[in-house]
Amino acid sequence: MTPETYHLDETDKRILLAMDEDPRIPTMMLAQRLGLARGTVQTRLERLASSGALRPNSSRIKPASLGRGVSAVVSAELDQAHLNEAIDALRRIPEVLECVAPAGDTDLLIRVVARDPDDLYRVSEEIRLCPGITRTSTSMILRDVIPYRTTELLKSV
Repeated sequence: MTPETYHLDETDKRILLAMDEDPRIPTMMLAQRLGLARGTVQTRLERLASSGALRPNSSRIKPASLGRGVSAVVSAELDQAHLNEAIDALRRIPEVLECVAPAGDTDLLIRVVARDPDDLYRVSEEIRLCPGITRTSTSMILRDVIPYRTTELLKSV
């Protein structure tokens, strides 16, 4: 089962909404809060995790807390014959937070962080010099206006 084929029922939605409010809530407390059996909550969470529907558990720290207060998106064009090499090289750059392949003229969109504008230039150059990347364009993010979220989406399905 892939995330694209996993269908959430009302119990799944209730669990996910409660976890969105308090991501570190222990399973037993979550079950009590929702009036469900602990085994039910545990089974649902395991099913969501194994299907790939959930992002892997992590303690996500804000990059600014690590001295990386500048954020940017780098769009990259590449020689399609070297796509895998480019992605492998991007994985080795610690400042690369995520990379997606959109439809359209841009081959890759890469979210990066840096210490300051000079460091952003260094990170952008590292990306530009990755095998297979032929051109890049960097846009610095001034502020997050809608951070990553799923609560409203869960409420709408």
